[in-house]
Amino acid sequence: MKSIKKWKACSLAITAVLAMSMLLVGCGSNNQKGQGQAKQVKAISVLQQDTPLTSEYAGQIRGKNEVKVQSRVSGTVVEKFVKGGDYVQAGQPLYKIDSRQYESAVNTAQANLAQAQATLSNARIDLARDEELLQSAAVAEQIVTTQQANVNAYQAVADANASQLRTAQQNLDDTVVYAPMSGKLSVDDVAVGTYAAAGNTTLVTLGSESPIYAEFNISETDYLKFMNSSSSLGEGVTRMVAPTVSMRLSDGSIYPLNGTIVAADRTLSNNSGTLTVKAQFDNPNHMLIPGMFARIRLSGEVVPNAILVPQRAIQQLLGKTFVMVVGDDNKSVAKSIKLGQKVGNYVIVEEGLDPSDMVIVEGLTNLTEGVPLNVTTVTAEDMGFSLDADTEDPDAPSSNS
Repeated sequence: MKSIKKWKACSLAITAVLAMSMLLVGCGSNNQKGQGQAKQVKAISVLQQDTPLTSEYAGQIRGKNEVKVQSRVSGTVVEKFVKGGDYVQAGQPLYKIDSRQYESAVNTAQANLAQAQATLSNARIDLARDEELLQSAAVAEQIVTTQQANVNAYQAVADANASQLRTAQQNLDDTVVYAPMSGKLSVDDVAVGTYAAAGNTTLVTLGSESPIYAEFNISETDYLKFMNSSSSLGEGVTRMVAPTVSMRLSDGSIYPLNGTIVAADRTLSNNSGTLTVKAQFDNPNHMLIPGMFARIRLSGEVVPNAILVPQRAIQQLLGKTFVMVVGDDNKSVAKSIKLGQKVGNYVIVEEGLDPSDMVIVEGLTNLTEGVPLNVTTVTAEDMGFSLDADTEDPDAPSSNS
């Protein structure tokens, strides 16, 4: 009996020892597991500084001056002095219209004028003779009056014939079509043998190449924003600050010359509610061609002491926008934020962050709030972040679900 009790006591002791051993092993395993949950992340300090803003708008290149060259007289094109695509100077001859009928018209007008002038000359001689005879009472005053009327009539005929001669000569001169301005010809010019109707047939289109317009539309809100931008001149006096105008071409390159706003429509479009604006750019190398598409960029407004975070750090979930920051206890903390305008790889944060925050930019996958972190502090240079408006972050997440 005593041996049985002794055996049970030994069994209980062994069981207790085994249980304690398993508990210790479990605690050690839990401690190791807790240490293993520290997530590797990279974090960067929030950026705070005065930040200029840049807005981009879709635009199209248009010629500052573009005209359809048409003949002032009708006739067949008998000669071309240029070919499509040529650059021409103002006053340079372009086309020759068949001039034979206009030469004949000039000859006829000259003959009519000569005849009218001869008749007028004879009438004046007769009038002078009659006036002398009237002095000696050799003729009646009515004869002189009648002769004076004849002179006036012949003078009117001569004047009309002189006008017809000028018109005929102008028509003859207009058989040569000249460039109305300097510029480049389109390639759809007409061929020799084409009949040109005066004021109707377009022989070629001519457009100036420098300067050139970039036309784009801005919203009513943006228009008011630019109009309200001002800088102090002292003593309460302010002036409007014209935005800096630049252009990004369709291949992503930046046009090397800045432009200026030169015109804006007088009303907003009824359909789109936008205002059409024209910016003028010098085009000395003829790089810009009418019809090209571009992104017009207006900058000038500065946000003082703006708080910025990399776009890569921003997440969206269920309609909320937030970033993960490193908490005081080295654990992840989610902060809801209100976003402003994008600037390069960064986005302005209007609400929700402090300048002292460290935002997580790498290691965000499956990261939730309250997770212990193993943080590596990085800089903008390390991550390739920039405030340059021409930069984009291809790895920036648009949303998380």
